Formats: sequence, structure tokens, C-alpha cells
Amino acid sequence: MTSEEILARFDSLKEFFSHGGITVTGGEPMAQIEFVTELFAKANARNIHTALDTSGVYFDRNNLAPIDKLLSVTNLVLLDIKHIDNLEHKKLTGHENKNILDFARYLSEKNIPVWIRHVIVPGITDKREELERLGQFLKNLKNINALEILSYHNMAISKYEKLGIGYPLRDTTNTTKEEAIKARDIILEAMR
Repeated sequence: MTSEEILARFDSLKEFFSHGGITVTGGEPMAQIEFVTELFAKANARNIHTALDTSGVYFDRNNLAPIDKLLSVTNLVLLDIKHIDNLEHKKLTGHENKNILDFARYLSEKNIPVWIRHVIVPGITDKREELERLGQFLKNLKNINALEILSYHNMAISKYEKLGIGYPLRDTTNTTKEEAIKARDIILEAMR
């Protein structure tokens, strides 16, 4: 779809929205930074709120011009920090977290509102010391509007099976609401 087609669809449904706007998510939306920037610029011109749901993996301080252009038309960033430990992050996602954490710092420097999101995966992202490290990192950011601690679930197993792809976390149990709340409490305590 073109940016105009997306905005036309938004306009056709806006009477159903009491709040909100357009959120671009992924995959990774910053892989298509020019298009997202165009869409957000047009949305801003129409007073439509814009939110970027990203891992920040493509952030590069050596190439800030396209990022600054996107951020100038972004009202909110939903930033996924999958793991605070660089090596564990790479095992989990195939990418280091250095760009992601640097993007979080940059958003704070620019005072761009951010919601931090972290999924609690049993045995992978739920260790107390790592949750405390995440909280200690986050306490240095001045732009956090929300902290979302999300429960892991295995609802994607059937999708993977239909695609003939092995599900790497097949034996991982779902996170309970209580476990997610406990993890959030650990992070918040470390942020104080």
C-alpha cells in the first residue's frame, strides 16, 4: 500500500477510534525508514498520532540524518528490549543489543517519549540479576512513559507448523500473569 492508501483507510475508520492513531510495527519498521517517515509526516500533517514499534536494531549513530527525520514526525516509540545481556540477546535474536541500547539512550537525549517493552520468557529473560540490570539501565533514561512487561505465550506454534518450520521454544512454558508482575516489580525496584 502507499502512504495515501493507508491514510485513506484510516480516515474511513476514524469514527471508530476515540483515541490513538497509526502504529507501524514489523518485522522491523526501520528497515523501511523512508516509507515510514513519509507516512508519519503525512499523518502529522493531519494531526494523527504516530507510534513506532521497533527493536531499534538498525540504529546507527554514524547515520543519524534518516533517523532524526523519522523521529521528527514520531510521537511515541515502543522500544522492545528483548534481553539486557549482549551475548544472551545475540543467542536469542541473532543480533547484538548494542544498537538497541544506544537507540534507547539517543531517544532519551532527544526526549522522545518511549514505552519500554520486555517479554518474560521462562529460563531466558526471567533471571533476577538480568531484570535488575535492565532496571539499572532504564533508570538513566529520562523519557520513559510506560514500562510493559509482557508474558511469553506459545500461540505461534501452530503458525510455525503450518509453515513447516520448527518452533525453537516448543518446550518453553507460558509465563503467568503473576510471574510477569514479579518481573516488573524487580525492574521497577532497580530503577529507583
